[in-house]
Amino acid sequence: MISAGKLQTRCPGCRAQILGFYDALLLPRSIASRPFLRPRATPVSATSIAPGSRARHPSSVRQFSTTKRVFNEVPPSGENAEPRQAEKEPHRSEEATAEEIEILVRQARQTFGNTLPKDYLSAEEYKVYERLYGPPLRETAPEDVGLPLRDEHGEVIDESTPQHALFRETEHGDYEQVQYRINSSVPGGSVEAAETTEPGFPGELAEEATNLEVQDQEDTQPPLSDAHVDYLNITANNQREYHALVKLQRDFEAAAALRPMEEIHEEIHEDEGITEQDYPKEEEEIREDDEYEPGTEFEVDEMRDSREHPFTSMGKFKTSPSTIYLPKMSFVEPISTLLKRTDHTHIKQCGEENLGGPGFPHGPGSPRSKVNVPQKGLGLQASVGWMSEIEADTFLATIMPPVYATAMSTLVEVRKRLGPEWLRGLLARDGGQGPRVLDVGAGGAALAAWQQVLQAEWDILRENGEVSGRYPPGKKTTIVGNEHLRHRVSRFLHNTTFLPRLPDYLHVASEHDLGVGDKPAPRKEYDVIIASHLMMPLDKEYKRKDMLDNLWKMLNPEGGVLILLEKGHPRGFEAVADARDRILDNFIIPPHSEPRAEEVRTASQHVREPGMIIAPCTNHQKCPMYHHAGFSPGRKDFCHFQQRYIRPPFLQQIVGASRRSHEDISFSYIAVRRGAYPEGHASSAGSAADVSSDAGPSTTSDHAPVYVQGKEASNLAFEGYEAEDSKQPHPLSLPRNILPPLKRHGHVTLDLCTPQATIERWVVSKSFSKQAYRDARKAQWGDLWALGAKTRTLRNVRLGRAGQEATVVKDAGVRSRRALESAGRRKDKVVEINVHPQFGVTGAYEKHARGRAPEQRRTKGGKKVKIENLMEEMGANELPDPDDIEDAEYLKSKDY
Repeated sequence: MISAGKLQTRCPGCRAQILGFYDALLLPRSIASRPFLRPRATPVSATSIAPGSRARHPSSVRQFSTTKRVFNEVPPSGENAEPRQAEKEPHRSEEATAEEIEILVRQARQTFGNTLPKDYLSAEEYKVYERLYGPPLRETAPEDVGLPLRDEHGEVIDESTPQHALFRETEHGDYEQVQYRINSSVPGGSVEAAETTEPGFPGELAEEATNLEVQDQEDTQPPLSDAHVDYLNITANNQREYHALVKLQRDFEAAAALRPMEEIHEEIHEDEGITEQDYPKEEEEIREDDEYEPGTEFEVDEMRDSREHPFTSMGKFKTSPSTIYLPKMSFVEPISTLLKRTDHTHIKQCGEENLGGPGFPHGPGSPRSKVNVPQKGLGLQASVGWMSEIEADTFLATIMPPVYATAMSTLVEVRKRLGPEWLRGLLARDGGQGPRVLDVGAGGAALAAWQQVLQAEWDILRENGEVSGRYPPGKKTTIVGNEHLRHRVSRFLHNTTFLPRLPDYLHVASEHDLGVGDKPAPRKEYDVIIASHLMMPLDKEYKRKDMLDNLWKMLNPEGGVLILLEKGHPRGFEAVADARDRILDNFIIPPHSEPRAEEVRTASQHVREPGMIIAPCTNHQKCPMYHHAGFSPGRKDFCHFQQRYIRPPFLQQIVGASRRSHEDISFSYIAVRRGAYPEGHASSAGSAADVSSDAGPSTTSDHAPVYVQGKEASNLAFEGYEAEDSKQPHPLSLPRNILPPLKRHGHVTLDLCTPQATIERWVVSKSFSKQAYRDARKAQWGDLWALGAKTRTLRNVRLGRAGQEATVVKDAGVRSRRALESAGRRKDKVVEINVHPQFGVTGAYEKHARGRAPEQRRTKGGKKVKIENLMEEMGANELPDPDDIEDAEYLKSKDY
């Protein structure tokens, strides 16, 4: 609102400019040559200057354009329509002036933006266009002149229509703003007022608005179709623009008639998503955003280096990109929103209390600064029945991001080794019902990683036209025992079943024993089970055995995949290796003809069936790093891998990291498939000969890789598959890097776990092969190696002092505690005893290294104490002297 009374108190110059502004908007267009703002040449009052003299005074306002400002107007009657149109329309002719050409060029720029219709401007006009704006980007498309937004009912949203406003004077002398819109569907541009208070005002408003907006339409022009109102919602400035817009409209209608409207809207959304990616991102946005193509994490062949051997690319362990970015929209932002109500300082304190102190050594990671901390499992378990709200927030912030990264790494490796047919077969299960997945221990983080893997495969199938729909089918289930964590996870994990505990199929009586009939009730079976950090918290061996048996009963016997994931330290590896031994001994028939050494036969109820280890092992024999079962103190070498991921912003603040935003997570894992053999496997002899043909192919095709194991596979891999005429190796018949390669000048040393179940050190020199040497220098931890080596030697594995406490039962008793304490000591005590030939043992002292005993100090005063004599500790000084006893007996016999 602008008060007229206050306007009179302003300075004359400001008042003149404001009055000129209202004159340009409110007065009729009879004074078209009047400038938009009145120039002020002298400091005298603007009201004393006659209107006729204003045009003679030079303007002190510098104009940005050299063209003359012309206000378009539509005459109220049709008599002067033709002269007005002829006066306004700059024709494409040689007599056109420079001002008219510039007007036409500017109107074309305003209408078509950075594009230009074909043959729209003449050569002279195009020169002016290039001088002012540069060359156009491309030819104008119908989408460039406006596609209005529509609501769910198909109606155009009002926000997309241009809004116009006028000021009117009220009865109190104030000015009130009134908005109106022009209905472009009616020729002439009818006006609809957004606010009317006085009768007769809409007519005046329509007349004034018609003077502002011009609709140049003649009877001789071709009529527009109904689609013009819906798609080309724009006003033509001249006759040439009108014909160009009509042509664009007809092209759009012709293209739309060839395909349904749903496909058009789908393409529009896809184009918008691609356009958003064209803009450069800031550095922080690149770190945190996860807007990669869904298939880039798995299409290794398309992104591999052209100089890299194809078999080297096939054996890569890492994801692409190698650093995992957590999905921003579906994972990071929902958790960040949930954590806004909690101070990060409280989360950090709770994490240090439950996860072993600063750095969270009892979390999913294993910080190097906490190597001396006791190696334990996760301090917070998703399956526990009670958890406070701050503990639930701590689980979300500190445990779920690293578990997501490790689960993604293992799932990508499993998908690589089983091929795309595995996931596509699960998607087509039972007529398109999709896979059934169970997440145990991760609280839903593994399901989030699985959803990304499945969505990537689904997008590939949808691009090929094999499936329809945006999201893949399937059933997801996770175990969350407490209510606070379940409510938080359900905010971002949709279409998921939450179970309070794992079903116990092991101790449930058989339906036949209960007398329910011949057909027992079906039990839940899952195609993929991801057990994260589940074995280490179970301190008793029988508990781990029961847990593994229960998971195996829940696994689909027709190709189900079980993934066991633990922390990457010796205790975590021992938990995974123990489960591996039990699976090979009691559950599956390995796909090889050589029997295992020291094969254990138990009287259990499990019936062995076909099966295979998917990753990381490429053999089905005794693990070369796990010779003795159980705890092994002093272990230095163990099978584990690393995965780098970018911390989300909330975790970065909680840990207090300021220099780097990434973290390397170490983990040990094993992936086993039930009821299936590798592709290309031939029928095995022995126990595997009794397996039906459905378990695995009996013959191999000419193009399929041949699956071999044992010494033959190791020798073939050592010779290498670099030659062009060599057969394609099976990925599960190649050795794997268990440590980072040692890259030296002229050669590379690889520590490999071979299909022969041995740890060997292969040396790839520059003289051996140029291609192999080049790929060896690019090899990384966890990759499979297929290009051979020059030399090979057995590597000494440091397995610790295994078997020292094998006979001691871990029952938390006195003997068990003493055995563990003695096993943890580095060396036994050595006691030096002094023996005199006449007087016998005269002293005993503990022998120390370098001949010196460590100095001992008291807690107060800092005074040194003398070395204690072990004979005094044993009470040797309190024993009677033999000579004194003999003298006493002699005197007693003499009766003195």
